[in-house]
Amino acid sequence: MSLFPHPHLLAIEGLKEAEITQILDLADEYVEQNRRTNKKKDLLSGLTQINLFFENSTRTRMSFELAGKRLGADVINMSTSTSSIKKGETLIDTASTLNAMRPDLLVVRHGSSGAVKLLSRKVDCAVLNAGDGKHEHPTQALLDALTIRRRKGRLARLTVAICGDVLHSRVARSNIHLLNIMGARVRLIGPPTLIPAGAERLGAEVFYNMEEGLKGCDIVMMLRLQTERMHGGYFPSVSEYFSLYGLDYEKLKNAKEDAMIMHPGPMNRGVEIDAAVADDLTRSAIQEQVEMGVAVRMACLDLLTRGKREGEAS
Repeated sequence: MSLFPHPHLLAIEGLKEAEITQILDLADEYVEQNRRTNKKKDLLSGLTQINLFFENSTRTRMSFELAGKRLGADVINMSTSTSSIKKGETLIDTASTLNAMRPDLLVVRHGSSGAVKLLSRKVDCAVLNAGDGKHEHPTQALLDALTIRRRKGRLARLTVAICGDVLHSRVARSNIHLLNIMGARVRLIGPPTLIPAGAERLGAEVFYNMEEGLKGCDIVMMLRLQTERMHGGYFPSVSEYFSLYGLDYEKLKNAKEDAMIMHPGPMNRGVEIDAAVADDLTRSAIQEQVEMGVAVRMACLDLLTRGKREGEAS
């Protein structure tokens, strides 16, 4: 077993191509395991995984829970709405309390950028970032990469359009980093109000016209409008946004004929994507992304605990 050289998975930025490939190759194996009748292994038997979500989540929390249980870990979901955090406990105090319980894996989602990294410095276990503010969502980018690689056979030299609310999207940031590391070409498409300033410095081309931006694209990755993070008017109306930046078949004609459609979920049908396009099984990989998510998170949990498991075995 080769060891993963990082104690935590906090971001895609800073990872090497070989490290990303290591995760994806292992995740490929877990895809096959998850399609068998018996999906469970006892790899993490005796280890404790705590899922600590300060923000609402369905897909990511359930995916991490399923990943841990399929590897044999004891998985605990901690609800912040009923915990001492609601009573004013600080993040540092929460970290100290959790650390005293000696968990082996801590999966954290938090509304503030950098909060997960801060927490990782205060505990003795492996920490996985399940999304922090507008910063990063590394496992989402990894599952997107696995979905693309399995469909297209590679990541290098593909043209990927990331469309919509890039400004508020940690998914977009993690994907931009990963796709650049793996040799893909990245385009960002959206209204000027929803594209971050200096986006070109991240290694992406910027387009404000959907039709122009989609020309010749291999992958069309739509993003949810994150209205909960918006304070002020970023676009005139939902209907106008859809007419200019919502993915429908007319706009999709500009991409390659075999262009693959992706969306991290949850989807706002009729806002960022037309329902018929989202449900088109010949083009859409949205359900496949959900399946790949469990396998990628199993791979991450496996890799981050290998040092501990090998140390105890020797």
